Amino acid sequence: MNLTQMKYAMEVARTGSITSAAQALYMGQPALSRAIKELEDDIGIKLFKRSQKGIVPTSEGEQFLAYAASILDQVARMESLYKKEENNERQVFSVSVPRASYVAQAFRRLVASLDGEREMDINYKETNAFRAINNIVQNNFRMAIIRYQTIFEPYFVNLLKEKDMYMEEIWTFEYAALMSRRHPLAEKKPLTLDDLAPYTRVMHGDPYVPSLPVSEVKSHDQQAKVMKRIYIYERASQFELLSEGPEAYMWVSPVPQQALDRYHLFQRRCVDADRPHRDVLVYRKGYRLTDIDWRFIEELHRARDEVASLPVE
Repeated sequence: MNLTQMKYAMEVARTGSITSAAQALYMGQPALSRAIKELEDDIGIKLFKRSQKGIVPTSEGEQFLAYAASILDQVARMESLYKKEENNERQVFSVSVPRASYVAQAFRRLVASLDGEREMDINYKETNAFRAINNIVQNNFRMAIIRYQTIFEPYFVNLLKEKDMYMEEIWTFEYAALMSRRHPLAEKKPLTLDDLAPYTRVMHGDPYVPSLPVSEVKSHDQQAKVMKRIYIYERASQFELLSEGPEAYMWVSPVPQQALDRYHLFQRRCVDADRPHRDVLVYRKGYRLTDIDWRFIEELHRARDEVASLPVE
């Protein structure tokens, strides 16, 4: 067993695919499969299994990957002690976030502020809360912003405590209904959940709260009886669909005016929608925020304040 094999295993876990991991590692698929098999033979356990979602870690594999992540982190920190000059030259930043327009705006501003003459290694991934936390656990990302309904806060507080992570609230807000300016409800005031029921709801394709019974999650869905739903994973595609499909809508955190204008959308709160959500910044305890991390957090607060000041009818 060696560090290279550990890195290979971490990449397979991250991508959920031998093919994708091999491409990311710039190596052949047979060579990667052979390396994983040799690692499994060395340690005497099966690391991965196939599922409907692709290749996922076994229970023993998850434990091994947690140890591997810790080892690789220690090695990286040790290397940094002797490569300070090199690290200072490279601009490094990684964060997993919810699909939120104000967060994306903060990230765009951060990137615009970076020195284009220096090397950079930037990773920005939009995903659900559980995967964002897992990205930190597996040491692929340094920080995350997770989103959850406040009703589920005890679950996430306990989860983050188990993972030994620091958490800090960024924003607590109520979702707004986002739709085309040509939507039949564009002039409807006040807007209610019953008004939206006949229309198609666009939703994020990721599960909201893993490790909780589906029945419990659905019981807290303020529109559990909606029958027409479209699940999409990519935020720009969601906005395009809303723009082109005048009878669709989706629930979102308040959106910056620039995005509303770009896609010809408007946002409105429902008078009977009372399920507040919370965005929380998380990172591993003991992690020292870098200058770029702090700059992103500053931009995040600025974007939040700008969006919070916009009127939502």
